[in-house]
Amino acid sequence: MIVIALFMFVFVLFALFFLYFWGINPGDMTVFFTSDQSFTFPTPIFLIAAVLLGLLLGNGVHILSLLGRSLSSWRGARHQKRNEETISIYRKGVGRLLSGDLKKARTLLQKALDRDRKRVDIHLALANVAEQEGKSQEAIDLLLKARDLEPKGIEVLFKLATVYRAAGRIEDAVETYRSLIATDGENRKALRALRDLQVERQEWDDALALQKRIIKAAAGGGKITAEKQLLHQLRYEIALRDFKKGEVEQAIAAFEELSKEEKVATPARVSLGDAYLQKGEIEKAAEVFQAGYLAEKRSVFLARLEDCYMQAEDPSGLLGFYRQQLRENGDDLLLRLYFGRFCLRIEMVDEAIEQLHAVESSGIDFPQLHLLLAEANRRREQIDEALQEYRLALKIDNHLKLGFVCEKCGTESSNWQSRCESCGAFDSLVLPERQQIQQGRPQLQMAIPHGQREV
Repeated sequence: MIVIALFMFVFVLFALFFLYFWGINPGDMTVFFTSDQSFTFPTPIFLIAAVLLGLLLGNGVHILSLLGRSLSSWRGARHQKRNEETISIYRKGVGRLLSGDLKKARTLLQKALDRDRKRVDIHLALANVAEQEGKSQEAIDLLLKARDLEPKGIEVLFKLATVYRAAGRIEDAVETYRSLIATDGENRKALRALRDLQVERQEWDDALALQKRIIKAAAGGGKITAEKQLLHQLRYEIALRDFKKGEVEQAIAAFEELSKEEKVATPARVSLGDAYLQKGEIEKAAEVFQAGYLAEKRSVFLARLEDCYMQAEDPSGLLGFYRQQLRENGDDLLLRLYFGRFCLRIEMVDEAIEQLHAVESSGIDFPQLHLLLAEANRRREQIDEALQEYRLALKIDNHLKLGFVCEKCGTESSNWQSRCESCGAFDSLVLPERQQIQQGRPQLQMAIPHGQREV
């Protein structure tokens, strides 16, 4: 009622205004539409008609605008509802994926993808399903579609490179990592992944270049020490490659520089001595190996020294080195072990036994030591002592036990147990040669009369 009363009041005001306006404007107005067509109206009517037409047009535009907004809002609400439903289906699919129900996960994620094929996350999740099902090509196809939707997507590129690598498509993995690095040049994860691939492929120059970028990007980080160590290792691999290619002088310069770096000193010194040996400079090689042993006490240097002096047909030089070092440090059991082995090699049996017994008397017990003592006793024709050492080397007891080994971790055990003491695996102890025996097939044997058997 109030609205009607208000409308009537406005209408009365408008009518009074119209009569007043007409009263003070009694003239007519002629409007020509063409040169010979015109219309004549009282001026107030023309003006009021113009005002009403303007209001009509304005309200019409406003109404059309409201209708457009309503339609757009309806479409937006519909799209949002569809999007929410898609997200709900996607989340359920991811939940099934995480719980290991791959069949249900595939159904849900495929349904979500059919509803919205522009969602990168759905492509990624479905690719994970395909990968876990062992369908690497399907996973790759899905990830390629995701890459088309988001060419610079870091997550997509990482996943694609990972699947390529798992599928053995190393070149594609390398190219994908390079695309990723081109997008994000300081992405250390991508740089490390590509570096590791290049290390596997023994592309040492590329690996070294990538490692330099990693160190630059990780300046001051917690892993910088390990990264620098790897840098030296890659430099060593390049020097070793050059050495094998015959670029000996270049390799020697690199080995000498690298021998000053703690983490690669041993391989650098060994390879430096090998390089001198290849050049025929036996004395320099011996100096490198001797210095290497004195600095690091590593057996590889003694083994190389032995080969070096035997190549030079000068065992006296190595004997002099051993005796001199034992005078200075008689507690060096590693030196005594190798000295004993060398003496046995050049038939100095008594001195070999002396050195090997010195090692044994210290409480050290391992098969190779017993084998060396067994061989020394055999050469002295002390058969009982030799047999005893062989028994110790082979760990043969009076019961002739064959022993057991854990199939999971390889730990040996003299007695069977239900659970491995090292790794805790249940029912994993088996005969070490079980698989070989099970796979073997006995040959058909002919009966041979006693006394006619052949060895």
